[in-house]
Order: sequence, then structure tokens, then C-alpha cells
Amino acid sequence: MAKNKAQDEGSWGKLIRDIVVILLLVLGIHSCVAKPFYIPSDSMMPVLRNGDRLIVSKYPYGWSYSSVSFHLAPKTPGRLFGKLPDRGDIVVLEHPVTRIDYIKRVIGLPGDTIQLTNGELSINGKPVKREVQPLLAIPVDPNLPSGDSSLDRFIARGADGREMLELPIVRETLPGGATFDTIDMGPGYTTDDYGPIKVPADHLFLMGDNRDGSADSRVDTSQKGLGGPVPFDVIAGRAEIISFSTDGTAIWYNPLSWFNALRSGRAGTDLRPERSSTAK
Repeated sequence: MAKNKAQDEGSWGKLIRDIVVILLLVLGIHSCVAKPFYIPSDSMMPVLRNGDRLIVSKYPYGWSYSSVSFHLAPKTPGRLFGKLPDRGDIVVLEHPVTRIDYIKRVIGLPGDTIQLTNGELSINGKPVKREVQPLLAIPVDPNLPSGDSSLDRFIARGADGREMLELPIVRETLPGGATFDTIDMGPGYTTDDYGPIKVPADHLFLMGDNRDGSADSRVDTSQKGLGGPVPFDVIAGRAEIISFSTDGTAIWYNPLSWFNALRSGRAGTDLRPERSSTAK
């Protein structure tokens, strides 16, 4: 009897040890290599949509306290093997005050002077190249637009009776050649005029692609914005690829609905911006 009890205690001890090892392994991969990320808003439209699931790599910029998953690490300055992002990279970061995860695009690097005038972006005194594109039509679904979106006024009904978002798109090309699409909802938004402001050393200026619907470096922290350029240390990783995307119709207890909720054509989308070799 005593032998069986000892065997039971040994089995429980091994099980607990195995669970701890697995949790540490998952935390290590999650913190140092890559992690999943869910898009909960329209601030990075049109590239990212509410309901997208991404893979975020942790190593391209080195590691800091923000790399550790679940916000377990204390806020300590410094970065191991730090390498600055490129302009145009999409990054995941910890909000410098609340430590909530955000996702934005890198617009300004240390030493850059950033200014917006009537919604038009300038970097170091030079207007960023802007090309107006045709309206982008995206089907409306329970996830799009999101609940707190500013895009509702672009909902229209197509010839087939289906509701669509018809979005005004402006393609920008940053110094260095990164090219990507943004949404410009027109004049009258407080974020249309900003700066000029010089990005301090070891800081980055971040913006959402939905330029008039993003709480980013242009917006005060009291309004859930980033409150200006953010320290490099808050960057947790780089968005790499969309793993899958759902339209919000899935029901957790109905596995068939999980597959029906998948948006076609989203999985495998590369999130690294196109880069023109001729841009300066």
C-alpha cells in the first residue's frame, strides 16, 4: 500500500513537472520567437481587418521587456541585440502607459521630423508621395466595420443588395521605398494637422493606416493614443503574415460554423510592405 502511495506521489510530481516544462517552453517560444495576434479594430484598415489573426515575429528588432508575453516582465530600459525597424514595418507594441497591445505602422525613425498638414504627411520637410486609388469595396460582415468604427458612413448597397464598404484609398510611398494603402476620410479630423515634431533618439513615430480612425502617435494618451513618439523598448515584434481571418459569424459550440466564418483570400497574406528601389 505504501509503495502504491509513493508511486502515485511520484506520478503526480512527474505530471506537474512536465506541465511546468511545457508552459515554460510555450512562454519561451511566445516571447522570443513568434506569437499569434488578433486584430480587434479598424485602425489598420485597409491592410488589416477586424477578425484577422496574424503571426508576429519577436526577433527582428531584438528583445526588450515588451517581448515577454502576457506583460510578465517589469518595465526596464534596454534592448538585447536591438535593430531599428524600417519605415513602413507593421509592429506590435505595448502602450507606453497602459501596457495594452497595439498594432501600428512605423512612419518616423529617430531624428526624423514628422508633420501632417490637411492630412498630408511630410517627413524631413518633404511631402510623402500620395496616389489616389479607386474606391476599395469590401463586404460588410459582423466583424466589419467594428463596433467603434468611423467607417460606417462608407457603407453602400450593391446591385445584388449586399452591403459593402466603399473606402477612399490613398497609396503612400515613404522614404526608403515602403508602399502601402491608407484610408483618407477627408478633411475635418483633428489628426489631419500635427507637428512638426522631431522624433527623439531611441524613439519611433507610429500611425495607423486608417488615418482618420487611429489612436496613434498623433493622439494624446488621455484619448487612448500613444502620446507622441514611443520608446523603441515598447516594440514587441513585427507583423509577418495573416494566418486566417473570420467574419464574426462563428458559434463556439458549432465547429461547422468555424469553417463557414473563414474569410476567403486572407490566409497567407504577407504583411511586409512592397518596397520601391527608386524611392529616396
